[in-house]
Amino acid sequence: MKDTSTGLGESIRHRFPIFENRVYLNSCSQGALADSVRAAYTSYLDSLEAEGSLWSHWVEQSERARGAFARLLHTEPDSVAVTTSASAGVASLASALDFGERDTIVTTDLEFPTIGQIWHAQARRGARVVHVPAEPDNTLSLDRLAAAIDERTAIVSVTHVCFRNGSRLDLAEIAELAHSRGALILADAYQSAGAVPIDVGALGVDFVTGGALKYLLASPGIGYFYANPATTGHLVPTVTGWFADIDVNAMQISEYRPAPNARRFESGTPPIPSVYAAIAGVELMLEIGVERTAEHVERLNDRLIGEVAGMGGIVATPEDHAHRGPLVAIASTDAEQLVERLGAEGIVVSSRGGNLRVSPHCYNTDGDIDRLLAALHTHKDLLRTA
Repeated sequence: MKDTSTGLGESIRHRFPIFENRVYLNSCSQGALADSVRAAYTSYLDSLEAEGSLWSHWVEQSERARGAFARLLHTEPDSVAVTTSASAGVASLASALDFGERDTIVTTDLEFPTIGQIWHAQARRGARVVHVPAEPDNTLSLDRLAAAIDERTAIVSVTHVCFRNGSRLDLAEIAELAHSRGALILADAYQSAGAVPIDVGALGVDFVTGGALKYLLASPGIGYFYANPATTGHLVPTVTGWFADIDVNAMQISEYRPAPNARRFESGTPPIPSVYAAIAGVELMLEIGVERTAEHVERLNDRLIGEVAGMGGIVATPEDHAHRGPLVAIASTDAEQLVERLGAEGIVVSSRGGNLRVSPHCYNTDGDIDRLLAALHTHKDLLRTA
């Protein structure tokens, strides 16, 4: 990938006050707070105090958030539901599957807990869940995945980027494989959207779920759920709410009339404060540029991976760009203690599965990586070595 991102971090860093006193490298948990996101919350609170419930304006804001998510995914707004979380979207989808002749859900061992938990909950409705294990290098074998998908498979549910180790799956190839066996595909893009370009049409996926608090720079309490109108229109959820109705303003209670588009996967009143934040965060991310950010993050991570390997450390994230997302997982003998030590030096990171997670984003610089590498040398006793 040709890097056109020179100076990106320096050019936008002033929008994120945390960098005045911290090296923030934890976007895989929560994106850094931008001035525009803070201002969006203030705008919501000011209007609440001045006007009370601005219902029509709140609905307009929800539609604006839908449009921002649609631009991010390169699709039409009607193909995107605004949800309270990724879990809400997936649970609604699960309720739409009947688990008759196709009673099997194929997933992987790289998933976030909500995915496995929702699918295993469907066992009470007759579903069977098959987990495909990751390879020792944390990649996913398409041959193993293919062996698990058959005429009983209803849906293949995979993460785009693993939250534990940063492994990135090839969604286009998996979608083609699933469709060749008559199955649908759901992609969890929570750890990729905003730092990895996503074009749902080009990928050929049926569903995509995610939320706004990580690389989309917003906050908890809001998610998105894409449903391909060409392949998923026959699925109607039973987990629902009044915003999934064909006419929200009708306020009727006598029948279930789900919207014909992706809104049928919505539920109750939208999370209005988080809607304000999502608009600010996603629109800022689109302004900065996802493609440019991806180039920038890839370059910073190349540096980080090379330096950690040079000091004898073990990187759990695949080195190949095609199999690597925006976060880098570094093996540690005590990841929680290492996070604590780095935090004491003003470096914010996180841990999962025995690994230190480092997740640069658009606002990070080479100076941030320098600070981290110096600290890792200091605390090398907590690195697992080859």
